[in-house]
Amino acid sequence: MLDTENYTPRLKSLYDSTIRAAMKEEFSYKNDMQIPRLDKIVLNIGAGAEAVKDSKKPANAAADLTAISGQKAMVTRAKKSIAGFRVREDMPLGAKVTLRGERMYEFLDRLITIAMPRVRDFRGVSPKSFDGRGNYAMGLKEHIVFPEIDFDKIDEAWGLDIVICTTASTDAEAKSLLKAFNMPFTS
Repeated sequence: MLDTENYTPRLKSLYDSTIRAAMKEEFSYKNDMQIPRLDKIVLNIGAGAEAVKDSKKPANAAADLTAISGQKAMVTRAKKSIAGFRVREDMPLGAKVTLRGERMYEFLDRLITIAMPRVRDFRGVSPKSFDGRGNYAMGLKEHIVFPEIDFDKIDEAWGLDIVICTTASTDAEAKSLLKAFNMPFTS
């Protein structure tokens, strides 16, 4: 049985024990509060055109996202009507969840060590997907690479958007932080 009171995620303890000191030395920060850290991870599934035809699709996407993240996902709704796409205002279109704290570190650990190696023909993630402010965005073509999703019970494989937000002020600092967490960047 896991002792949840004294439990610290593996990547959080790694960050506290070695990564912080290495980052402070690499970028010669004068203050410990300048050292970049993970702020949040946002996961998003857009059910898209299927959501227009079948209103149960966003609920299924939210259920899958809840299973992946370990936190209840929120159904996202259309902000305005778009006649060309047959979308009406307040129509459910997908699901999202924002992870912080221990769940964020647990998800990142599962993403890097379990899910990414299960992606077919995986050669690493692009080092060019930073936004200029230290945040990293990536996508998975299929959400079924996570072991929490039962492959036999899903009716459709959705794409999964993942945004990793850090407190880093530059892309170089954020890339160094994610590399320290063993993010598999292509060269």
